Amino acid sequence: MNNIKAQKLLNKIQRDLMRNGIIINTLVDDLKELRKIIVEEGNPLLAKVIRLSFEHIETYESFNIAIPEDDPVEEGEDAPLQEETTGQESLDYLLSLMADSSNKVNEIELREYVSAFNEYAEDN
Repeated sequence: MNNIKAQKLLNKIQRDLMRNGIIINTLVDDLKELRKIIVEEGNPLLAKVIRLSFEHIETYESFNIAIPEDDPVEEGEDAPLQEETTGQESLDYLLSLMADSSNKVNEIELREYVSAFNEYAEDN
């Protein structure tokens, strides 16, 4: 994420999340604003992850996606998901991945989140 405005907004979202937990309206509004900036920046993966995040939060009124496992993942392989994290912890982890989405490992994990969002939507 190269845009200073996007970095500041992402930091604000993370601070608010840590202080207040998942406040749906504020979080969704901030994510929508962040997505606008990212679309202008031209990062389609990040734009998709952000869109899926706020759509998930709006639809389910929580964040129900687990953090991908830390085991090494080869490209094209699905990472197993951890079951013992809260939605807030997983969302915070996702936001930290967004901060450096050009990192190859972070990119793989962002793609895992996309898969997890899609699987969750299909199952629910």
